[in-house]
Amino acid sequence: MGSVRVLRAVNGSSLVWNTKLRNSTVCARAFSAKMSPPSKAVVYEQHGSPDQVARMVDFPPVEIREKDVCVKMLAAPINPSDINRIEGVYPVKPPVPAVGGYEGVGEVQSVGSAVTGLTPGDWVIPSPPSFGTWQTYIVKEENVWHKINKNVPIEYAATVTVNPLTALRMLEDFVDLNSGDAIVQNGATSIVGQCIIQLAQIRGLHSINVIRDRTEAEEVRENLKKLGADEVYTESQLEVKNVKGFLVWSIIF
Repeated sequence: MGSVRVLRAVNGSSLVWNTKLRNSTVCARAFSAKMSPPSKAVVYEQHGSPDQVARMVDFPPVEIREKDVCVKMLAAPINPSDINRIEGVYPVKPPVPAVGGYEGVGEVQSVGSAVTGLTPGDWVIPSPPSFGTWQTYIVKEENVWHKINKNVPIEYAATVTVNPLTALRMLEDFVDLNSGDAIVQNGATSIVGQCIIQLAQIRGLHSINVIRDRTEAEEVRENLKKLGADEVYTESQLEVKNVKGFLVWSIIF
């Protein structure tokens, strides 16, 4: 008999799996229940450097219960926060062993008998994210999937959950902003910063953006202005005595 290991299955449960001989119980269920295809996943069993602790693992088919949706992942990004989770330094850490990946977009492969809001072929994103998107197939209940428009470019769909929504929350959750108001942000070259610039322009907000001093600062400034930035300054440009007056002047002129 081959070695036996315990892995976290794609539906969040624990699964005892014989690495050399398929568990007969799983085989028997395949004849009596609706099953997902086998899946490959990037798994880490302990925290550490991703190149040291992450590896590819084969998952067996998973039963698709009446409220479940089986999703074939189409694209999933690698965010800095994904790396931080594997390293164990991010505030939110799933228990190990865990599948990597926080966001992504997938296509509905099949649905359980009680699923009414999704059909095969729909594009979906995890909502909320965080259950391990670095795998080929994921089986979860219908209520954790959010249907999106298939006309959205796949790279946008795969990355809409984390950075754009963070930018939206920053603009909406702290101060009531109206058209004509101004915002100031640092870290403007980050993806969140770039999203804020675009959202601000859509809402009629004046954006003043601060970037680090760098040799290509002028090129960065022009790229941000193409996105809709009104003003872009390096950190050294703000090393003046009357920063408030300087920014007010920027807003007026």
